[in-house]
Amino acid sequence: MNSSASPDFDETHNPWQVLNTEPKYQNPWISVREDQVINPAGGRGIYGVVTMKNKAIGIIPIDADGNTWLVGQYRYPLNEYSWEIPMGGGPVELDILESAQRELREETGFSAQRWTNIARLHTSNSVTDEEGFVFLAEDLIPGEVEPEETEDLRLWKLPFADAVQMALDNRITDAISVAGLLKADKILATRPAE
Repeated sequence: MNSSASPDFDETHNPWQVLNTEPKYQNPWISVREDQVINPAGGRGIYGVVTMKNKAIGIIPIDADGNTWLVGQYRYPLNEYSWEIPMGGGPVELDILESAQRELREETGFSAQRWTNIARLHTSNSVTDEEGFVFLAEDLIPGEVEPEETEDLRLWKLPFADAVQMALDNRITDAISVAGLLKADKILATRPAE
């Protein structure tokens, strides 16, 4: 059996039937709705969906010496401190690269001359439609940090390999950070020497 062959079924067929949808809550960042549904097995039920009003944007800055920067902050929903790649939300109507450039500048002060989009991902696709993107930012140019008023951020410069190890041993648990670091590690390891 060829493991790279696509499964033999119609991936575009939606087995869910929506009977009714009702908005439950919204704010400037999210909206929550409850759908009355018939599930794929034919039973009636409800499905709650969180719709995001921004795209999630993560950036992995890499300098010429192989260092990166992590951003530390206390994450309110988790009630714990979290080390992550620089990231934030980009309005859905804005180009994701523009959002990445803004977030990198705000959180680290850096701008970059070389950008590579390395990942598109869904953060928790059983409850939200959030779409995330991760960029490698290289050929860095230092500048001034511009945090938002709600952010109490700490910057940590460390070797990129150490950040990858933190993702592997669960010291970094943010999904976008873990996926981005592991994918960047694979890409950088297979990139031809310049």
